[in-house]
Amino acid sequence: MNISVKEILVLREKTGLPMMEVKSALIEAGGDEEKAINILRKKGIAKSEKRADRETTNGVIDSYVHSGRIGVLTEVLSETDFVAKNDDFKAFAHEISLQIAATNPKYLKPEEISAEELEKEKEIYTAEAKSCGKSKEIIDKIVEGKLATYYAEVCLLNQPYFRDPKKTISDILNEIVAKTGEKIVISRFVRFELSC
Repeated sequence: MNISVKEILVLREKTGLPMMEVKSALIEAGGDEEKAINILRKKGIAKSEKRADRETTNGVIDSYVHSGRIGVLTEVLSETDFVAKNDDFKAFAHEISLQIAATNPKYLKPEEISAEELEKEKEIYTAEAKSCGKSKEIIDKIVEGKLATYYAEVCLLNQPYFRDPKKTISDILNEIVAKTGEKIVISRFVRFELSC
């Protein structure tokens, strides 16, 4: 299949990935840009899984203050200082700070939620579904769906990205991993907000 240079450049501009990876994805997708983006995302996830054991000892602490009322500090780590000094990496860290300021997540990922809190949420969702007279199988599916929604509210990595709600923060993280070729970790964050 013939893929034009223009198609490659357009997709490269959207993803920031190397031209050969973009071209390969477009060929695999038969020229369909959306399919090619999904292929590139899957490759990014696979690459990040391969890098899971690597140490991240470099990075940045990004700060953001909104109208003097909300403040965020975010620590984002990478494997090397070369990537940590990269403009794309710094921009990613700042986008994460903006996301935290806008959405106020309580946790980084679902695994950080205490068993007690999770059990409490499940009890609430189960009681709601039972009150509607649903069967056990339906109740289980309802609880599962409501938990996914809950995770998207309180867990940063599960949240829809505020600039593109079709993507999650986890998707954005995988994109920067694919772009830099290194393991990148959102290590921790803190958000402050004046109450009055």
